[in-house]
Amino acid sequence: MFDAHIHLDWYQPNQQKIIMDTLEVDGMIAVSSDLKSCEKVWQLYNQYPKVFPAFGWHPEQPLPTSQEIAQIETLIHKHHDQIVAIGEVGLPFYKRKEEPNLRLQPYIVILERFMILAAQYDLPIVLHAVYDDAVTVCDLLAKHGVKRAHFHWFKGDAATVQRMIESNYMISVTPDCVYEKEIQDLIGSYPMELMMVETDGPWPFEGTFQGKMTHPNMINDVIRKIAGIKELPLQQVVEQVEQNTKKFYRLEKHI
Repeated sequence: MFDAHIHLDWYQPNQQKIIMDTLEVDGMIAVSSDLKSCEKVWQLYNQYPKVFPAFGWHPEQPLPTSQEIAQIETLIHKHHDQIVAIGEVGLPFYKRKEEPNLRLQPYIVILERFMILAAQYDLPIVLHAVYDDAVTVCDLLAKHGVKRAHFHWFKGDAATVQRMIESNYMISVTPDCVYEKEIQDLIGSYPMELMMVETDGPWPFEGTFQGKMTHPNMINDVIRKIAGIKELPLQQVVEQVEQNTKKFYRLEKHI
């Protein structure tokens, strides 16, 4: 199994323990959040065979300098054969809720720069795009001809979900599916062949996970919940999700 979205570089001081203590997990898609994060993820990739790197800039933060984005782009140009995706990138939905007057256009410009690179190198793009922002992002994906899109921890209305399904966009499900009805409903409506699992660690979870450090092994709980909702044998879900992740990220050439 694969954790399709994790911020490995954010784990301090438990980073090595997290990576080494994953006997049930075959690999982790390690996304980046800024320039320093890209550099740390690259180091982890060179140290641990289970780490598959993605370079990007997370949108839920103040705008970066043009120099920082240019340096991330340089890293993508240099390592496009080794990284498995561009991400995490997207639009600042939650930041705009806190700052209603925040201008969205500069974030769109940055996102489009990453989409252009995704199209240029035929790389998947890992997206932070929920609710209304997902509509904008779907338009931008179509504009730039990006086919392989992964909406991580997605939340949105039925019309957007249907549009994403028709476009063959992937989603990934987090441990909150165990207790969040909104995510359970999404699992019920989304095709198994377009679904992956993730932790988004070290983001903490509630319910049975309250007070626990988010660990890649938690994807076992996600798999079990998906199997229950879909009324499918557990092993069938395990195999389908593994196949989905390998195919989407073309992991065979990196393993």
